Amino acid sequence: MTTRRQFLHAMGLTATGLALYSCNVGKPPTAQLSEAALAVEPVVDPKTLEKPNITVGYVPVNDCAPFAVAYEKGFFRKYGLNVTLSREASWANSRDGIIFGRLDASPVVSGAVTNARIGAEGARKAPLCAAMTIHRHGNAMTMNKAMWDYGLRPWHEYNGNLEEFGRDFRGYFDALPPEQRIWAVVLSSAIYEYFARYLSAAAGVDPIQEFRIIIIPPPQMVNNIRIGAMQAYMVAEPWNTRAITGNENVGFTFAQGSEIWYGHPDRLLGVMESFINENPKTYRSLVKAMIEACQYCSNPANRPEVAQLITDPSFTGAKPKKGAIDKFTKPGIVGDYNYGGFDNQQRIISDPYTTIFYDSPPKLSYIPGIHSTFLWQSQSLWLMTQAARWGQIKEIPKDAEKKAHQAWRTDLYREIANEMGIECPKEDYKIEPAEFFIDKKAFDPSDPVGYLKSFEIRANRPQSLFLS
Repeated sequence: MTTRRQFLHAMGLTATGLALYSCNVGKPPTAQLSEAALAVEPVVDPKTLEKPNITVGYVPVNDCAPFAVAYEKGFFRKYGLNVTLSREASWANSRDGIIFGRLDASPVVSGAVTNARIGAEGARKAPLCAAMTIHRHGNAMTMNKAMWDYGLRPWHEYNGNLEEFGRDFRGYFDALPPEQRIWAVVLSSAIYEYFARYLSAAAGVDPIQEFRIIIIPPPQMVNNIRIGAMQAYMVAEPWNTRAITGNENVGFTFAQGSEIWYGHPDRLLGVMESFINENPKTYRSLVKAMIEACQYCSNPANRPEVAQLITDPSFTGAKPKKGAIDKFTKPGIVGDYNYGGFDNQQRIISDPYTTIFYDSPPKLSYIPGIHSTFLWQSQSLWLMTQAARWGQIKEIPKDAEKKAHQAWRTDLYREIANEMGIECPKEDYKIEPAEFFIDKKAFDPSDPVGYLKSFEIRANRPQSLFLS
């Protein structure tokens, strides 16, 4: 039980953190470029670009790594860009900054671009575009200590038994008063919300009826679960690792997002369609710089350095009071991932694809030319099925494929990648195999409506009436 004193103390910490946090918004990470960046010789003359001086957003989570690297290592400079990095307070700010013209480009949560095109409830309707992902995976679900004490455990300890997990999950929420049945995510109408709902429904618990979902910015997650504002949350690293035993001691990692859908896109490089049309050369330079930054982050030899780089207050500011400087950021970047727990057991799983920045894992490498920054329009269609599944749109758009093409610009990416000598997949669509999803349900993009109707738990599903 949280006392009034504990609540006020935690809220004070949150307010102080936000005050300090907001001081950094809009400021570049350093007063001037690093020596490494200044040493890079541009291959593109800034004078040839329509808009060489641009402002690019980022949010203080691990996936700011490619932006930090592009800035510190001179990839922006290499392609003729003078970039001001703007630290955004939330994922809504990151998205809205693009839409309202404060930012030229920024990472957005997967789903934000698609849902802006289809006008999903909870998303701003705007002609957003993306030509590349920033990373895949790199996120997780954290549950509080009370859920552990009830008997819930990390997903991999259930050995794929959704029924067993469902009993534990339902039992815990049934014992709570309705006002406490809360799950937090970072943005509405986006993949984290869909994952929270997808997992619950897969276990037989209707997320519409059983609990509600609230929106909280990443840096506020740990304090809010500490004071009991929610029972669980989904967020990018390092805000799951910070919660576990030995760090903040307020929760444990239930599952990484890759355990819900393996290979899913997490962050996209978002821009307005008008930015591409008005600044085609600038846009090409930006994408090239970000591809090279993602390649740098993907190299195992560079990951320890990257994990340390993003601890800087200008990026995540995730420095522990005690222990190694990269204690919070390293697990998600290097791949020695600790699920935590409250029984003194080791739950560390080593996987270099905990976050995928560029090189694809063997599980995904059956398609020639596949790499992480390439977008699949079929995955945009999957996001539309979830928007329809949870009532954010009435139905999957009749022109869903057209909207997917407008939003996820694989055509542009192929042109840009070709200029860099990078091979790409020839198709825009692929089937997501059953083994990639937690409920073992494959997604065939040729029949999104059939896929949607295959789910028993969904909004606006037909109701059976019994007369006696």
